[in-house]
Amino acid sequence: MPPATPARVPRHTAESVNRRIAAATAARVRWHAAHPERISQRLRDLDREWDIERTLEANAATLAFAGVALGARGDRRWLALPAAVTAFLFQHAVQGWCPPLPVLRRLGFRTAREIDVERTALKALRGDFDGIGAGRGNGSGRADRALRAARA
Repeated sequence: MPPATPARVPRHTAESVNRRIAAATAARVRWHAAHPERISQRLRDLDREWDIERTLEANAATLAFAGVALGARGDRRWLALPAAVTAFLFQHAVQGWCPPLPVLRRLGFRTAREIDVERTALKALRGDFDGIGAGRGNGSGRADRALRAARA
């Protein structure tokens, strides 16, 4: 059975790389704890950060398109490139691993979950979650507040 989606990439990444990514995230959160005025800008930066999945998809699409274009213009052997790229993309979808993954992880590309951990920690530092579950109101009101906080 394939691993759960959030665990696929870290499971197929060298533990030293996983630790380095986690340590860098923790260092950024600690820095922002000392500089809370910069949290909102960091959250905007995180909204623009490309996760590993998006990066792999964009690279695969670029290589596949280039292979098709080169194959259509001349040498049909270029069509092997999109065939290989789509096979790697399928392998990544099923297993969570493909040949470019170790390189991209070493370059610091994070999973969506790893990015969300930093985002949630920064929002907690900013005070976004204070009093969400507390206070008056029925369960529906508290649930609405929780959903608004989660979307913030």
